[in-house]
Amino acid sequence: MLRLLTIEFYKLKHSRSSKVLSIAYFVILSFIALIASIEFNLGDFQIRIADQGIFNFPFIWHFNTWVAATLKFFLAIVIVSMISNEYSNRTLKQNLIDGLSKKEFMLSKFYTVVAFALLSTLFIFIMSLILGYSFSDYTEFSIVTREMEFLLAYFFKLVGFFSFCLFLGVLVKRSAFALGFLFVWWIFENITYGILRWKGSAETADAIVQFFPLEAMKNLINLPFQRLNFIETAANQLQADIAIDYAVHWYEVAIVSVWIFLFIYGAYALLKKRDL
Repeated sequence: MLRLLTIEFYKLKHSRSSKVLSIAYFVILSFIALIASIEFNLGDFQIRIADQGIFNFPFIWHFNTWVAATLKFFLAIVIVSMISNEYSNRTLKQNLIDGLSKKEFMLSKFYTVVAFALLSTLFIFIMSLILGYSFSDYTEFSIVTREMEFLLAYFFKLVGFFSFCLFLGVLVKRSAFALGFLFVWWIFENITYGILRWKGSAETADAIVQFFPLEAMKNLINLPFQRLNFIETAANQLQADIAIDYAVHWYEVAIVSVWIFLFIYGAYALLKKRDL
């Protein structure tokens, strides 16, 4: 595994665009800390984001992983380019001539996907601890470690999304087309959900679409903003019901895990079938 990872990171090291996008991704992730300084007015009310509990333990695990997950497209471009460059630069054929099997080639890409996801998860873990201990009103160990399952959900969400990008990169061979196909698939899932909801009900639509890849990844970390202090206060005053299930469920992780397997196996099957 280490040998295969070394080969991949050597290629990424000599790819200027990949280095720029990877660095930009982690730099932008660190900007989450700047959210603490944001203030805005709602009529006579002045709201400071940091005072709404976004950096309180255990909510910070949910908030930071959700925000970070929205920025995953930076690394998605790196993953797709990583595959397309293999074809355009003919390094894939050269690797096979040098003795690397197609299975080892695909494993090297998957290991890179996992490595990126691990690095990103570790980065969010460290940053969340720093922000949490700096701003949180609750620093007891039992509270700090509560809801850390969002880190696991974040990891699986990244691996699943990057595996999808890897499959598309192998399928169409061109990064622009692969990213375009990804966008088209996102539209397809939303249109399908709309049709199912129109013909049936929201419950039926949710039950079916939860098995679609992008929706399955999305369900791992739900939108956290309804948990903010001022929204909960306003809902209580208006007696509005905004109850949402925020928990990370095992079956959601299982669905994404199945998609990860299908994407990687599908990419390998395509590569194995092709005459390079």
